[in-house]
Amino acid sequence: MPETPYSPPDLSLRGDEHVRAYLESGGARGYLWNGVPILLLTATGRRSGQPRTSALIFGRDGDDYLVVASKGGAPDHPEWYRNLLAHPQAEIQVEDRHLPVLARTADAAEKPRLWAIMTELWPNYDAYQTRTDRPIPIVVLAPT
Repeated sequence: MPETPYSPPDLSLRGDEHVRAYLESGGARGYLWNGVPILLLTATGRRSGQPRTSALIFGRDGDDYLVVASKGGAPDHPEWYRNLLAHPQAEIQVEDRHLPVLARTADAAEKPRLWAIMTELWPNYDAYQTRTDRPIPIVVLAPT
């Protein structure tokens, strides 16, 4: 089986620093990262009940926003995804626009089409899937 190509991203802006730069600039800094668009997802912590914000690559499917719970191919889901499973009502920020959303995991029938949208944006998702046995979820964020 051929190896899935992986292209290391520039990690000079990531995590809390990425979120902070995005918030402080209204998305002027941090919206584009390694050539792909980024949104901020604010979900309610499943244990703390406190808002938790993550910077995530996103794609679009009509009016919906798509994000991938890859965690770089780690064996467990990212915390933001686990928080959305517990509390699917969330908020996203796209540049300077704030939108309430309802999150759901893409079902098996729609996932291949949505996966193609996301891997066209970020081909590394295919490499991430080879690193883990868990099916990497795609999350549909529907504006409410």
